Amino acid sequence: MLYALRFEQPGFDSLTIAQHQEGICFIGLGPAAGDKLAAWAKRYLPGSFLLDQNTPILEKARTQLLQYFAGERRAFELPLTFHGTPFQLRVWDLMTLIPYGKTVTYADLATALNNPGAVRAVGQACGANPIPIVVPCHRVLAKGSLGGYTGGLEYKKYLLELEGIGF
Repeated sequence: MLYALRFEQPGFDSLTIAQHQEGICFIGLGPAAGDKLAAWAKRYLPGSFLLDQNTPILEKARTQLLQYFAGERRAFELPLTFHGTPFQLRVWDLMTLIPYGKTVTYADLATALNNPGAVRAVGQACGANPIPIVVPCHRVLAKGSLGGYTGGLEYKKYLLELEGIGF
């Protein structure tokens, strides 16, 4: 089963959170998030049933996200369930260590993985991050620019400004 909860958030139009097993597995940003969740589920959880239903874990995630947007939370305490390649999992784990209000570059993450030539692959893993905000890929920048963002650069700028990061 895959459970989903959609809610409104100024600056994002809406967010969609999904839970698989005992953890958050997907956060979609903006009005097309439901379609993105359906495509993601078809790829990573084929045959799973998608239920628009709140659960205690989804409610905890919604509450923590609202606290984050209100400036009341700097770190998330949520169970996560990842679906990705071993390399993606390593990148996503590293991203969870980036502190609130700080940034790193794709090259920094590649170096931390002892693979400095993997800058482009790190960028692709960031782009494939299914749990943005909680796994803070918005804190990963290109050298000299913002780089990309899974939900669009306007969302990345919004999150960086929320955390007091100038660019």
